[in-house]
Amino acid sequence: MRFQVVSEPRARSAAYRGLTRAAARGRTATMRALAVAACGLVMTACGSQSSPEAASSASIGACVTAQLKISIIDTGALAGQAGGYLKFTNDSHATCRMSGWPAVMGLTATGQATRLRRLQSTMFGAWHYTSPLPVVTLQPGDSAYAVVAADDQPAGGNTRCPAPYVRLRVSPPGDSGNVPLSAWLPGAGSYLPACTSANGSPAAGTSTITTLSSLPH
Repeated sequence: MRFQVVSEPRARSAAYRGLTRAAARGRTATMRALAVAACGLVMTACGSQSSPEAASSASIGACVTAQLKISIIDTGALAGQAGGYLKFTNDSHATCRMSGWPAVMGLTATGQATRLRRLQSTMFGAWHYTSPLPVVTLQPGDSAYAVVAADDQPAGGNTRCPAPYVRLRVSPPGDSGNVPLSAWLPGAGSYLPACTSANGSPAAGTSTITTLSSLPH
C-alpha cells in the first residue's frame, strides 16, 4: 500500500475537511439506524403490555354467599311501606363485586314461600332504578346494600293483609347459595308485611345492589 504525502498546506486542509465530513456522515447514519431500532423495540414492548387497571378489574369475581355476611339494618316504616336495608359485607380476604337484584324468598310461619319481586322503585329508602346497573366492588370488610320493602296496608277491595313473612332466604345476585334471616323489623315493630297489590300479586320486593351513600340513613 502506498501513501500519498500531501505537502501543500491548502491541499492538506481540503483533505482534512473531506475526512471530517465523511466521518460526520457516518456518525449520522449510525445514529439514525440506532434510533429506528430503538423505536421498533419500544413499539413492540408497548404492544405486548395491557392496562394494569383493566387487568385487575377483569380479575375481580362476583361475590358469592360463602364470602358474605348478610344482615338487615335500618328497619322502619314510611309512606305506606315497611322494610329495611339488606347489608352484604365482604367477610373474606379477597376483593369481589356485586351487581343486580339479590334473590330473596319470604316465608310465612306456616312455611309458605314467596319469591320477592324485583322492584323499580321504593317509597321506603326512596330508591329508584337507574340504568346501567351499578357495580359495587367490595374490598375485604366493605359492604353493599339493597332495599327490601313491602306495602303495609291492604290494597283494592282487601280489608286485611295475609300473614306476614317471618323469615327471609337471601342470595347475592347470580349465586344459588342463601342465608336465612329473621324478617322481624324492629323499626316498624312488625314482621315484613305480605300484603298484595290491587291485582292480588305480592307487593314485597327488593332494589338492586347499591351503596349506602345512595340511600337515606
